[in-house]
Formats: sequence, structure tokens, C-alpha cells
Amino acid sequence: MTASSRPHGFTRLMPDGTAEAVTREVAVEMPVAIEINGLGYAVMMATPADLEDFAFGFCRAERLIDDVSECLDVSAHEASSGLILRITLADHRLDRVTERVRHRVSESSCGLCGIENLEQALRPLSPVAARSTATPQAIFAALEALSAHQPLNAATGAVHAAALCAADGSIRLAREDVGRHNAFDKLIGAMLRGRLGWDGGFALLSARCSYELVEKAALAGCPMLVTVSMATSLALARAEEVGLPLIVLARSDAVLRSG
Repeated sequence: MTASSRPHGFTRLMPDGTAEAVTREVAVEMPVAIEINGLGYAVMMATPADLEDFAFGFCRAERLIDDVSECLDVSAHEASSGLILRITLADHRLDRVTERVRHRVSESSCGLCGIENLEQALRPLSPVAARSTATPQAIFAALEALSAHQPLNAATGAVHAAALCAADGSIRLAREDVGRHNAFDKLIGAMLRGRLGWDGGFALLSARCSYELVEKAALAGCPMLVTVSMATSLALARAEEVGLPLIVLARSDAVLRSG
């Protein structure tokens, strides 16, 4: 399978006008075509690592599955211009797949231009029932520990991370990808496959807090979402709707708590 990084040659330019040839590792970004039960569903630009985790998390975020048992098989296949990720879901979930494919086709043809499509863009979310018991000190501890769980970013400086953090701030699990959404899908998928719960902890993302990340967190039952950059207005509104605590602009010296 394709590596997650590869060497690339650059010319380093210095302020004094000198230059030198250098080689750096760069993160691999490629199209990953997602097929679900033989139907073309989406094409994502992603890092080709932890793709089985990605498949499970993507299907949960798309509301195609409610339980890990409903995803029967995942396989990745190399193609001329990327990868094909073939996913097989249980037969009783096929109605969800065909319904979402229908909406995706309409969105690609005319954009989010009708009431039906707008409702699909902002579908209802259930309130978040779980609660985090993490203290501010735990959040700062997780922020300090995150870099040690980002080997691909250490090599390339170009990928996002999503981490499952315990209530004391220790990092239990982390996933990386060039896309912040993909990284979170991979983390949620890994949790589904390992049947891991949040257990009073929280999610830490090296990204801005968009409404899509809030929705992924809510669907995964995440009790608190922490992001290193600011939230958008819609992210704040969606989080308030479902009772999801947000911590944003999480830096080593201070964080912002919404609400």
C-alpha cells in the first residue's frame, strides 16, 4: 500500500542570497474513492494510512451505520490515480446508502439550492448525553503530550491529528491525516473497531472547529471537543444546540471555553 510520506527535493533560500539543495519528507495526499456496496459514494483527498479506521468513522459520520457490526468488510485497492476504498455494509443499511447517494447527486448538480438540500446539510442531531470530567489542567496536559503522538507530522509538518484523551489528559489513541475531518473520522473509526468509550475524557483536534467536526463529535457521543484553533459561528451554534462543550484556541498558555 502507498506510504504516508515520501522524500522530495527542495531548494532552501537564505536571507543572504545563498541557496542549497535539501530533501524533506512530504505528506502523501491522494484521491480515495469510496465505494459502498458497489455504489460510488464520495471521493476524499486523504493520507493513505489507517484506511480501515477511516472507513468505519466515515460511515458513522455519514449516519450510514449505528454500530460497528453493520460494517461487514473494508478493502483498499490501488488504482492508476489513487485508491479505491470498498466498503460492504449490512443489507438493512442499504436504504441509507441509496438515499444519501441520491442527495449527493442532487447537490453536485445544483449546489445546496433547495429546502430539501438545506435540511440535508444541517440534519438534526441528538443531544450529547455524556459529560467530560476533565479539568483545565487535563486539557493543558493533553496539549503538551499531543506532539509525541504525531509521528507523521513530525516528519512532514503538514498533517492534522485527532486524539482520544482520558479525563486526566493522557492520550489513549491518536490518528493523523492531511485532512482534519479525515483524522477525526479515523479516530472515531478506531474507537468503534476497538469498542472504546470516551470514559469522561474528550477529543483533541489540531484544527479549527468547523460545524462538521462538531457534528462528527456529537454523532460519536463525544463529551467535550477541544481544538487548537477558533470555532466558526455555525460550529458554536450547533454545539450549543446539542449541549456539546467546546474548548477552542487551545494553546499552552490559555484556552477559550464557549458559553
